[in-house]
Amino acid sequence: MELLIFGLGLLVGGLGAMLGIGGGVLLVPLLMGVFGVPIKVAIGASIVSVIATSSAAGAVYVGGGMSHTRLSMVLEIATTLGALAGGITAVFLSPRLLQGIFGLILGYVVYSMRHLPRDERIAQTTGVLDTAYTDPVSGAEVRYGVRSLPAGMGASFIAGNISGLLGIGGGIIKVPIMTLLMGMPLRAAIATSNFMIGITAATSAVIYYQHGYVDPRIAIPTALGVLIGAQVGSRLGGRFRTATLKTLFQGLLVIFALQMLFQAVIG
Repeated sequence: MELLIFGLGLLVGGLGAMLGIGGGVLLVPLLMGVFGVPIKVAIGASIVSVIATSSAAGAVYVGGGMSHTRLSMVLEIATTLGALAGGITAVFLSPRLLQGIFGLILGYVVYSMRHLPRDERIAQTTGVLDTAYTDPVSGAEVRYGVRSLPAGMGASFIAGNISGLLGIGGGIIKVPIMTLLMGMPLRAAIATSNFMIGITAATSAVIYYQHGYVDPRIAIPTALGVLIGAQVGSRLGGRFRTATLKTLFQGLLVIFALQMLFQAVIG
């Protein structure tokens, strides 16, 4: 079973890194549906894997200059506090309630991904945390600044809370917020999200480990697979358009959302 879980981690890590949302949105329902893993143990494995994803993909994106490291350190203050609150809350919630919340969050992910701007969106400087990176496709320099920083902080707290609660990485909220609300280019938002989610996950990982929800037989092969998959996915993600990938991803998420809600209702 460990080898199959490792293969699952490869797939999930690659997809998560390419879209900057972490692999937990796929990993948790797959571990539950395919291997029969209890939801809290699956969330514990997902949190460990999110740390691996961020470590691998974040290093690539930072090395390529696309991650906005100054902004990430500001937002991470709120995100870490949210993750701590979410992790503590999750320990006391029933599995059925967690499944219901997970299903609703997956529905939100599908909705938010449909509204992400295209990579070609024109970026603008604002005078707030202005920075620049080189587009890996065109080779052109892209300069941009940050809008609505206080609102971004508030959204980051929510992102951290969901990450700690469900172990799916805060990128599902951070990427749409950074692009739609804060005016960041999509590639920069994905890169910055990948850099941040590992720090967020590490906060809630301590809570899950203390309560015995991190099973090494599941978490270790999953994390190793995700680590390798994330390295590949982060390199591919900077060079290819993601429209087709997002469409496929959304279809899978709809299926998993219905699965989670069905299990929450019937028990």
